[in-house]
Amino acid sequence: MTRRLLWAATVIGGSFAGGMVTSALFDTHGVVHARPDSPLPPPPAAATVVERDHAGSPAPDRFEQVIQQIAPAVVSVDAVKPATTPSPTGKSKPTEESGSGVIVRLDAARGYYAVTNNHVVGGARPGEITVNLADGRIIQPDRVWTDPESDIAVLRLPAENLPFAELGDSDRTRRGQWVLAFGSPFGLNQTVTHGIISARDRGQISLGTTIRIKEFLQTDAAINPGSSGGPLADMSGAVIGINTAIASNNGNNSGVSFSIPANLVKRVARELLEKGAVSRGYLGLQLAPTIEPAAALRLGLSRSWGALVEGVHPDGPAAAGGLQKGDVILKLDAVEIRDENHLINLISALPPNQKIRVSVWRDRQDRVLNVVVGDWAVVAVRSR
Repeated sequence: MTRRLLWAATVIGGSFAGGMVTSALFDTHGVVHARPDSPLPPPPAAATVVERDHAGSPAPDRFEQVIQQIAPAVVSVDAVKPATTPSPTGKSKPTEESGSGVIVRLDAARGYYAVTNNHVVGGARPGEITVNLADGRIIQPDRVWTDPESDIAVLRLPAENLPFAELGDSDRTRRGQWVLAFGSPFGLNQTVTHGIISARDRGQISLGTTIRIKEFLQTDAAINPGSSGGPLADMSGAVIGINTAIASNNGNNSGVSFSIPANLVKRVARELLEKGAVSRGYLGLQLAPTIEPAAALRLGLSRSWGALVEGVHPDGPAAAGGLQKGDVILKLDAVEIRDENHLINLISALPPNQKIRVSVWRDRQDRVLNVVVGDWAVVAVRSR
């Protein structure tokens, strides 16, 4: 079921060969699910201080220092995926995909790993994936983990002494902060562009049927097809995001690009390596994409924050906890809910069977309900 059209733009994942995630930006009603960790937001942190010139931008040599630090760990990724639909001749042909990635070390395991997008390598066997290093070496991963819901893929590289980049703390990013984007746009490996963080926690965008976890960093750094999976770095030389999509009318850069925050990458990678899959909670709701100001006033609300419930699944945790159609969810425990995507991410961060207090606005009154979070994996299996 589609939601109201938010933008006239088209969001396109940056995979070069044909794996672009393309979708007009429609909102779709969704079951609540998405994002691993505590729902409590982290405390504010000071932005990284870097040397700046008289105009307020980083000193010219700072860009060069970060490029020298990050570029050796940036890779291009090629994958051959099994055919999903037959060709006009009746014979199925495999699909070739190309994108970017970055080599990192992960706390959950020893060795070297390349992080990229699921839409670049998802469905391809390790033997059908090649990782091309900046120094010309070619490595094939011996293990691949993917999480379609966050569009994250992790490739284990069977090699020693590889260059790698550090995954930074994306919760410390601030609007206006300078960043560098690395990738292989249009097959042009080792390309670097610069810009700023334009916004955080972007979620009201559609990126295909499988991507549900959306809390993107938005940047105006030029990102084009082929840059999917490449790193977004701050001026300290830390990777704060993985480039995933652009908003565009023609498929090329228009100054609105989206990156998966590094902290989400770390959480997903940790669960993939430790458990083989990501555990996510859910409530069993259909939510409105937004609460219009006029609708908020009609409901007796003074601002258009919160998540409006448009439907409750009869056998889900929300129904068991007493949630009803027309409720506006205002708080999850002590955390105020900004919008439906914020709620989805918070619930998905919780483990199944955890009890939570849900504050709702019903009949112009505040109510508090106790709800037990369900297991999204069980629902996903049933829906197949």
